[in-house]
Amino acid sequence: MEAFRNFKTQTWPPPPTFTTPGPQEGRVFIVTGGNTGIGYELCKILFTSGATIYMASRSKEKAEEAIKSIEATTKEGTKDRGKLKYLHLDLSDLKSVKAAAEEFARQEPKLDVLWNNAGIGANVLKFGERTAQNLEVFMGVHCVATLLFTQLLLPQLKAAAAAAGPSGAGKTRVVWTSSGLMDSGSPPNGVDFSVLDQGFKNRVTNYSATKAGTWFLAREFARRHGDDGILSVTLNPGNLRAGSFNGTAAPLYFILNATMLHDPEFGAYTELYAGLSPELKIEHNGTYVIPWGRRRPDNEITRKDLLKAMAPESEGGLGYAKKLWEWCEEQWKPHV
Repeated sequence: MEAFRNFKTQTWPPPPTFTTPGPQEGRVFIVTGGNTGIGYELCKILFTSGATIYMASRSKEKAEEAIKSIEATTKEGTKDRGKLKYLHLDLSDLKSVKAAAEEFARQEPKLDVLWNNAGIGANVLKFGERTAQNLEVFMGVHCVATLLFTQLLLPQLKAAAAAAGPSGAGKTRVVWTSSGLMDSGSPPNGVDFSVLDQGFKNRVTNYSATKAGTWFLAREFARRHGDDGILSVTLNPGNLRAGSFNGTAAPLYFILNATMLHDPEFGAYTELYAGLSPELKIEHNGTYVIPWGRRRPDNEITRKDLLKAMAPESEGGLGYAKKLWEWCEEQWKPHV
């Protein structure tokens, strides 16, 4: 019954309550995968805040087209009109990840919020596909590359947190995108270290395991960098008519679309809440957010095995968050 209630509240959430960013002039944001779907809708919302937003995407052509589309919605000179910039980022290539972080550092001394939004849909890829550095694609993109990008941007995140001072602890944030499938589709304890190199043959299980891994890394990031004043938040953006369902068989997609899928802008509200809501404080570091912007405390998480798996061994957990973090580091060391 508890699992059903959890499914219901995340599939058919109450209306969003945090839908506007408020003034953010002088702040700098990155949204990965910002040229389409949820990321595009988030960039469109953030553009009205006066902030500088870097749209980190693989395709320059598609990103510039998306930027022009968003810019056309607000006249130049309008109060709180932001700035949108393209940043080339291909998470399937670790060398591109490093280059993107270096390019950002050349342009900006600080980073106020990083939205790790980009990802691959559960049904897009076939078993056995690899990244440029020969990693299993879902794990390579969702965990290894995303963690590397975040770590490389740590100097800019720390600079923003230092500028905010003790009273602004938690305003500098890293937002990590998980999925509702993490609850129903990930294996026992979330991550199976015996198959990290090759992945699961079942694509949904494979996808879900890497989304559990995303939360593990976000929780470990909170442990390592909470004292720096950086808030780490993981979220389920919701069931949306966006990239996560690309590749789904047409008859199934027809049913899902009719019964439980929502417009991408609602996922953007979830991301907006995670990145900017004043309800989230530094003491909530490592927390999990559900649609359309609600904090889910650990005592309301139905997958207790995930909580135990990511907890440090010193706290009676399995230490999987630290173990996965170190495994990711080993994967990128030969390449960056």
